[in-house]
Amino acid sequence: MAVAEELHFGRAAQRLGVAQPPLSQRIQRLERELGVRLFERSSRQVTITKGGALLLDDARQLLARSDALMATARRIQEGHSGLLRAALPPDIAGETVAAILAGFQEREGGVELELHELQTAEQLARLASHELDVGLIHHPCDVSGLELGPVLRHELGVLLPRDAPQARLETVPLAALTGHDLILSPRAHAPAVHDDLLTTCARHGYTPTAVRHGQGPSFIRGLLLSGRAVAFGPRDAHHAGDPDLSWRPLSGAPLARRHSAAWPKGRGDAAVRAFADTVTDALGRTAAGPDLSTGPLHLRPAAEYWI
Repeated sequence: MAVAEELHFGRAAQRLGVAQPPLSQRIQRLERELGVRLFERSSRQVTITKGGALLLDDARQLLARSDALMATARRIQEGHSGLLRAALPPDIAGETVAAILAGFQEREGGVELELHELQTAEQLARLASHELDVGLIHHPCDVSGLELGPVLRHELGVLLPRDAPQARLETVPLAALTGHDLILSPRAHAPAVHDDLLTTCARHGYTPTAVRHGQGPSFIRGLLLSGRAVAFGPRDAHHAGDPDLSWRPLSGAPLARRHSAAWPKGRGDAAVRAFADTVTDALGRTAAGPDLSTGPLHLRPAAEYWI
């Protein structure tokens, strides 16, 4: 391109910041590679051949695409473009998911967000294998090899039928739930949470008659309306606005959901941190506050949970 535009090897070499002989050699190699003579040379002038003129437009397009590719590569390296593989747990409210998507788009519009719905255990496995760039995990869990955003806490209350005697209480002691089954997510989704929650319930005088596993809102609603089971959740839980169900705070707030963004150590580029900040902002509007323990890796024993 430079030689074709200057029609002079000396000026083209000066423009490119190279010596003239290497430039002449590179043109000769290009002509041999293409099998097309690009320039006619004489002692007085350089002219572009018909074949060279036909190839010049393609050469300009190739260089433009090369420049665009290198610019995109730089943005990806800096975490401002490309693909971000992220995950949220299934229990996040739909309004919060929408707020996260909108907030991330505003922060990092050049990044394609591939969002998955995954339980904490599966997120941890995919973060470890680098199949996931960032996720929102529930604590307590094994966070070795991860960096964490602020740990936020949401108080958990109890969901029960509106005509249940406990629904008439201002706050419900855990012991008042004796005789009811408890609906939990399958233990495999978050073993530490599952076990610690049951331990805390027992310490406060509530041992469920049976533990029933449920995930879908309709299935859980059916179990609740049977009058035999209760579930724990935050005030903005999926069923909180159900006219047939009531949400009541637990006396002394013994249970809480604690969660934070998490990503593999050393992989917190700009897009990852933008997603973590967006999640923290969206969840922080309804959180009771940040966890103020000695650090995000120090998890409080058997006192704060989520389901």
